[in-house]
Amino acid sequence: MTTNAQTTKPRFDPNSPEIREYLNDVSHQFVREGTMVAFPTCLPGVTMPIPLDESRITAIDINTDGHVYGGTSCSGKGGAKVHVFAAAFHNLTGVVLDVTAADDALAGATDCVAVCCCEVRKWRDEESEEERKAARAWPGAIAFVNGPRGGRAIFVPHVDLAQDWIQEWGGDQQYARDLGECVPGEAVVHAVALPEGRRIVGVTSRHLFALEVATGKISVIGEVQGRGRLVLGGGNVYGLDDGAKLWTYEIDTGKLRRGAVSLPDGDWSNGEAVRWASNKQWGDFFIADASGRLYRFDSNGSFSPVGQTHLAPVNAMALTLDGRIFGGCGEEIANLFVWEDSMTSKPEVVAPPVGRSPATARARNLGVAASVFEERRYMYQFGDAVVGRDGEIVFAENDNGGHLWVYFPSLRGVRASIISE
Repeated sequence: MTTNAQTTKPRFDPNSPEIREYLNDVSHQFVREGTMVAFPTCLPGVTMPIPLDESRITAIDINTDGHVYGGTSCSGKGGAKVHVFAAAFHNLTGVVLDVTAADDALAGATDCVAVCCCEVRKWRDEESEEERKAARAWPGAIAFVNGPRGGRAIFVPHVDLAQDWIQEWGGDQQYARDLGECVPGEAVVHAVALPEGRRIVGVTSRHLFALEVATGKISVIGEVQGRGRLVLGGGNVYGLDDGAKLWTYEIDTGKLRRGAVSLPDGDWSNGEAVRWASNKQWGDFFIADASGRLYRFDSNGSFSPVGQTHLAPVNAMALTLDGRIFGGCGEEIANLFVWEDSMTSKPEVVAPPVGRSPATARARNLGVAASVFEERRYMYQFGDAVVGRDGEIVFAENDNGGHLWVYFPSLRGVRASIISE
């Protein structure tokens, strides 16, 4: 004779140590310091965001007014296209304006690889109508896109964003226009604006080129293989050369030097996964290799290792005015991280699946990006990053339905002192 023994399921206790530990782990997987705001690609409540499958934001730059210009990438399937836009988040703004026309010069393009902000030109009341017209015709930025028609430069109009975008705004509708192919038959890899904002240097798959903003004229500087992103610093433009080397382009002399700088021991084979972070005002810059190792690049041409991110590769990073680096690292579900020079080497235990940061990391994991303001969402992929006017960091979301994410980091040293109390 058999008897069915009925077991009683334990009652769920939300205050049990196991549940409390689980909830604590979950809360620490998302933005453990600072605040993130996900802003849609529109003027909320007035215009429509960039379509879902056309809104992977892959390139942004910021001008001297603190306004952000950017571009998106797409698959190109089903008529999907690239968009370029202008955005502002200070004063009475809070707006992203798409300047892509329905039948524009971006037709067929699938990737925006760089956006370079130009000199900000403003007209005065005493100037002539011709001078004011010329100032209004000056571009806000030049974008670089790739597609079946090759690597092309795109004129992005200057957009008057310094308005009251809460209740009173206006202006003529402006659209991007095509400036032509940069180097025939070659895709553009990256480009940077020179300090004065009147000239841009870019690299294709095989050549270095320059673009004069005033005329849109493009000229080839020399032959060099475009292996990744460029950086501006110390009067030079730097880019990855063959092997573990950097080439340099001297801005004043116009001289291109191949293999001018040797890179330190690291993972440099995949140039597309190498990232830079620079401070244009001070000339400081850092480089991350494909495995997430961080190096400081000194003005004398030497590198010094400074840290290691807990995930790799680094997707985007930016150097703030107080010397910290904020960025995103990892594939599929990326994490936000911070590096600062005063950081200790004590290992940091964080919630799974992040694991333990290496004892020598000197780059803290800040968890998965999440916003509970403006738009409630997560960010899994970082496309680009710039430092804003007041020290905030603007991240580009490289995903369908991409947003511009404004990150307000915690004040340096404040969080530590609060915890110690």
